[in-house]
Amino acid sequence: MKKRLHNKKITSINVVPYIDVMLVLLVIFMVTAPLLNPGIVDLPSVGKSSTQPIAPIEITIKKDGSYLYTNRVNSKAMRKDKLENIIKFILNRQKKNPKQSVVISADKKVRYEKVMELLDLLQRNDIYKVGLLVVPK
Repeated sequence: MKKRLHNKKITSINVVPYIDVMLVLLVIFMVTAPLLNPGIVDLPSVGKSSTQPIAPIEITIKKDGSYLYTNRVNSKAMRKDKLENIIKFILNRQKKNPKQSVVISADKKVRYEKVMELLDLLQRNDIYKVGLLVVPK
């Protein structure tokens, strides 16, 4: 009989046992995953979620410096009026609904000073929910 040499070094790694363990774990996860209950989220409820936001009053400053306003609640027609009357109208609307907002739209050619005067006048009359209307590019 021939004598075998046992001093030969093993240069490769036997990965078969690792593959067997991974396959067993994969089968275990595949079987148990459908049995787990997904977490059900109990969301809080809000009482006024179905109420629609109030349409803002739009004040428009034209090139010639005249003022128009639109009350989008009643109609979409623009009315030309003096600034004092527009302020009174807004104050009356805010008495009925304190969340009433105002939006200012001005022509490009209107001086910035004119818009700032209107913002200042609104602030002096305790009208604070004011925004500027722009057209996106």
